This record gives sequence, C-alpha cells and structure tokens, in this order.
Amino acid sequence: MRNEFSFISSDKATKIHAVEWRPEAEIKAVLQISHGMQEYIKRYDLFAEYLSGKGYLVVGHDHLGHGESVVGDEPRGFFNVEKGNEYLIADIHKLRRHTQEQYPDVPYFVLGHSMGSFLIRQYIMMHGKGLAGAIIMGTGSQPGATLKAGKAICHISAQRKGWDGTSDKIDAMAFGAYNKGFVNPRTTHDWLTKDTTIVDKYLADPMCNYQFTVNGYYQMFRGIEFIQKKANISRIPKELPLFLVSGSEDPVGHNGKDVEALCDQYRKTGLNVSLKIYPGDRHEILNEIDKEIVFEDLYNWMEDIRVG
Repeated sequence: MRNEFSFISSDKATKIHAVEWRPEAEIKAVLQISHGMQEYIKRYDLFAEYLSGKGYLVVGHDHLGHGESVVGDEPRGFFNVEKGNEYLIADIHKLRRHTQEQYPDVPYFVLGHSMGSFLIRQYIMMHGKGLAGAIIMGTGSQPGATLKAGKAICHISAQRKGWDGTSDKIDAMAFGAYNKGFVNPRTTHDWLTKDTTIVDKYLADPMCNYQFTVNGYYQMFRGIEFIQKKANISRIPKELPLFLVSGSEDPVGHNGKDVEALCDQYRKTGLNVSLKIYPGDRHEILNEIDKEIVFEDLYNWMEDIRVG
C-alpha cells in the first residue's frame, strides 16, 4: 500500500513530499531510498512494491528542488544558496528519525542512487551508527581538481545568471561524455538504461527532463568533495555492512572502474564491503531489462543481514 505524506524541510520553509510503501503483512525491516539527480521518489515504485510484498516498509522523499517538493514556479534543481548540501543530509536524517520512531525494533537500511549515492555516502559518515546496512548504487568519483574547477565555474555563472540560473557549460561538463560510449545513440539519455521505454518516459517527464541550477551543481560538488576525503571515510562505522552495485556500462562510475576503486579504498579502511557489477547494465540498474535479478540480489543481501 502506497501512502503519501509531507514534512517541513530542514530549511524550515519547504514542504517535502514523501512516500511510504507499507506491506500488508508484518514489517520485517525498513529501507529508506535517496533518489538521484533530476528524478523523484515515485520512480522507485516498482522496486518498492516488490520489497513491500516481501515484508519491507520502503520510504523516501523528493529532495529539495525535485519532484513534488517543488511548488509552482520554484526552480527545479535548486537547493539552498548557503547550506544546500547540509539541508539535503538533514532531510534524509529527519525522515529516518520520523520512520524509526514508528518502527524502532526492526533493521533499518538505506539506499542511495546516483546523486543519492553521494548523499548516502556522506550520510553514513555523519549518521551511520544504528543502521543495519547501506546500498550504494550507481556511484562514481571525480578528481579534486575537476571539482574545484567546477565550483569556480559555478561561481562565475552565478554572478552572471544568479544561483537559480542554469549553465549549458556546466551541463556539458557534467553530462557531455555520458553518451559517447554508445554507438549511434537514439537519444541524449541512452546511458540511463537499455530499456527504451524507460528512457522515453524520462525524457517526456517534466520532473526529470530539465536543467539543474548552478546552485544544485555547486552543492553537489561540495558533497562529493566531502565524501572523497580520507578523514571523512574513516568516520563510517566499521561494523556497517555496505553493498556497492553498478552497471558495467554506467558512465557515472566510468564503467565500473570507479566503483571497484571505491570498494578497494573502503576495504583498506577496514570497512565491510560487498560489490556487484552487472554486465551490460547502464546507470539505472533498477530500471534495466534484468531488473528482477537486481531486485532479488538487493533483497537477499538485506535478508542475510536481517536474519543473521
């Protein structure tokens, strides 16, 4: 059963749209999903329904600047000029506290996809204690120099267009190479998934197909800088199980190379990490043509932890 509700963002102004998928039977565990850039939580409906049928309560919200958390003429892809990254993390924690108050005695998992994976990587550095496990999906990394240059370009663009403006140059820097690995791409977003129906639906959806603001990019670059610092990686609880999953043709993770490197880095830090790269899959493995296999793998990983 899908229920929709709202809560006030940590920015103390925005009404955040949230959804929970409640199982008919007894709740065995909770999974909180952090969605990606330029999408929204209802795009996870099929996966959430699958898990709710297995006894999992699934919950998630539309981040600031996304989905139904945007009202009227407010810009999409805008967080907050000064504290956008901080508010994103605080909203994730606010929803977790709200949910755990209702279900304090069951294991609590989190999952982050794409931009949401960067957020969850930061979240477990700050609030990892007490979680049963974290799934990091469709993630990647960026050289420090690239992030520094990106932030500088954001500052220049903001001076010209404002923080709520958009920039073709930043878009090209962030996404320009993603389709280059595919022969004769049919659309600008073939890199998302081999399922052409999903790609076409994404492109036709105004809550997906829009330009991110300069502020959105700047705050995301800040967050990526945070999660790549060794001192912050050491803050992840050593006992927290992590599952890194990605497609072998996902350009966000440089076709699995970034994900494998992250797994090695985490293991050298003493973290409990599992890894699976899905052959032939692209960025949205929950929307791939073999998604049923991915669903089952994620469920089985959480069940192994839950059952012990």
